[in-house]
Amino acid sequence: MTPEISPAPDASDEDAAPGARPLRTGFTTGACAAAAARAAWGALLGGGWLDPSPLVLPRGQAVAFPLALREIGRGGGRDFARAGIVKDAGDDPDVTHGALIVATVRRAPAGAGVLFRAGEGVGTVTRPGLPIPPGEPAINPVPRAMIRAAIEEVSAEHDLPADAEVEISIPGGAALAEKTWNGRLGIVGGLSILGTTGIVRPFSCAAWIASIHRGIDVARATGLTHAAAATGAMSEAAVRARHGLPEHACLDMGDFAGGVLKYLARRPLPRLTLAGGAAKLAKLGQGALDLHSGRSQVDFARLAATAARAGVADPGRIAGALTVLEALEMAGEDAPRLAAAIAGEARATALRTLAGAPVAVAVLVADRKGAVLAEVGP
Repeated sequence: MTPEISPAPDASDEDAAPGARPLRTGFTTGACAAAAARAAWGALLGGGWLDPSPLVLPRGQAVAFPLALREIGRGGGRDFARAGIVKDAGDDPDVTHGALIVATVRRAPAGAGVLFRAGEGVGTVTRPGLPIPPGEPAINPVPRAMIRAAIEEVSAEHDLPADAEVEISIPGGAALAEKTWNGRLGIVGGLSILGTTGIVRPFSCAAWIASIHRGIDVARATGLTHAAAATGAMSEAAVRARHGLPEHACLDMGDFAGGVLKYLARRPLPRLTLAGGAAKLAKLGQGALDLHSGRSQVDFARLAATAARAGVADPGRIAGALTVLEALEMAGEDAPRLAAAIAGEARATALRTLAGAPVAVAVLVADRKGAVLAEVGP
């Protein structure tokens, strides 16, 4: 499922690299939900409120979460306990940072085990291809396992069966979900409860790439034959307008071209259009699969050679360019030739990375206003 990160506009090759200050880690929505459920279940069983609420994460780290909400009451003829934890995502640009993750627990019928419900602001899965089947709350497998383990641990302490109904909610989550991929993945009504380790690592490549993979899984499961992977919002708008693609056919690739291409090599789709700005795609054409400015740069001598092969007049000047935008300006009326050459080289890298997988690849170069400069491929 999608990371709770908003799609970025297309960035240039002049983006600043992350600073040298060590970045602070945080906790996933899944970890917060599990700790909240543990606290609420303990209170419902008569053990009082344990605050902070302890939790052992999937890799064995012992942590504890202070409670921001605790309530015991009765509604609909049933007793309930409710606990809330404010999510701290550390220095990650996560839209759920500061959100209140709430677990409301009720006793379930004997033998039911742990049942999951989606409360306010938590989505429901409606399309196949995700780790959770359609009709289920968008609570991913590892968070479910963490919640189940927490309920079972507390139940064992009270010598009672672990039969619990756990409702997870995020007040305001529906509005936050509009900033994420959830809609295009078929998750309606709110956010996903995510996490595989319980810890959020700032600017995590793994989290973003995992979201790309889920997008490909959904595209395959829903029978899409053409998907687009875009570096940012402007290029996505350009490729959608040009090819009439629905939103769920578009992958928010960001800088992770390798994350798209390597996964498609194992799980191909019939047709892929890579879309991005000239700077990002120039780096892809030069062999970079991570397009972030802190991890790859454009070689302008190589770009000048590309311009020469494309028939750009006076290509030697391009070796002295400071940005790809400047290189295109230097190319003058031959700029479309240079953009097409950049697209062609990016396509060649993509085909090498796909290693013979049956994927028809095209590459579209867009400018910062979303205008198409060139498109190469079927």
